[in-house]
Amino acid sequence: MKIILASQSPRRRELLERMGITDFKIIPAREEEVATRTLTPDQLVEELSRRKCAEVAAAHPEALVIAADTMVAINNRVLGKPRTEEDAARMLAALSGRLHVVYTGVTVSQGGKTLTQHEMTSVRFRTLTQADIIRYIATGEPMDKAGAYGIQGYGSVLVEGISGDYYNVMGLPVCRLARMLARFGVDPLALAVEKTQKEQET
Repeated sequence: MKIILASQSPRRRELLERMGITDFKIIPAREEEVATRTLTPDQLVEELSRRKCAEVAAAHPEALVIAADTMVAINNRVLGKPRTEEDAARMLAALSGRLHVVYTGVTVSQGGKTLTQHEMTSVRFRTLTQADIIRYIATGEPMDKAGAYGIQGYGSVLVEGISGDYYNVMGLPVCRLARMLARFGVDPLALAVEKTQKEQET
């Protein structure tokens, strides 16, 4: 089965491989992410993941396509990726000492069948000083991440606690995705066993 990840995110690629899916191609969607302001954050990430998946699936109808979109929201206000360091500083200041929610929409499609769901994880930041924010931005890490931080990197020192799927905060809710893939006849654990057996034989 041909599997395509419709994302160039290195984190999503890593998480898909951790699940046991190693034989896949990366073909990112080109459509610009345009927010529909009337949608709630959970509806928005579902819509964007659906659009990405549809774009790639149209060019590869025989493949199983996986697409995702992640956003951070605080009081239902969506924080995307910062465009400037000043933008990143504003986002981090808004998250400081407060609870926010990370939403990821996931869409899987193959042969005209499409399934879209979302996952949400609550994250609490410790109170940040201005120096904390300046130093973190100086690492360069915030600039390509929703909400201006990466929980799997230097941003881990900012996070006081989470409630929900950790991997969702990284950009791909692997447990939910595994259940979705099962509905397309794909079992990541079976693929992992097959890979392990082949490695043992060589």
